[in-house]
Amino acid sequence: MWKEFKEFAMRGNVVDMAVGIIIGAAFGGIVKSLVSDILMPPLGLLLSNADFSDFFLVLKQGAEAGPYPTVAAAAKAGAVTLNLGLFLNVLINFFIVAFAVFLLVRGVNRLQKPKEAKTRDCPYCLMAVPVKAIRCGHCTAEIKEG
Repeated sequence: MWKEFKEFAMRGNVVDMAVGIIIGAAFGGIVKSLVSDILMPPLGLLLSNADFSDFFLVLKQGAEAGPYPTVAAAAKAGAVTLNLGLFLNVLINFFIVAFAVFLLVRGVNRLQKPKEAKTRDCPYCLMAVPVKAIRCGHCTAEIKEG
């Protein structure tokens, strides 16, 4: 059983996945810092320090009657609230993180060297053949280089 587990754990896919998770966690820290330290301060200035966290609807009054100035005050009173502002903040944060990830992935993809094609299409039968082939393996036609 130990031998089987060792073989499973040392398979290439499992090790690659572990490396991906570790790099993903580090990348998550970079994205979080990008959003909170770089993108949010100018956005907050642009929206006049808008904070939607205290935008909520009271569905049921608590032990103490409202109005409640904050979500925390409503929760302390035992009121049932629909926290639209908190949801909106999370939604805005999600779109900012998604856009930041898009920009980072786009930048990394531009840095990568383009891959050379390993196959090309036969001009006669349109089947894929190796780039260095001089005869199509499907229709046996001679293929000119280029």
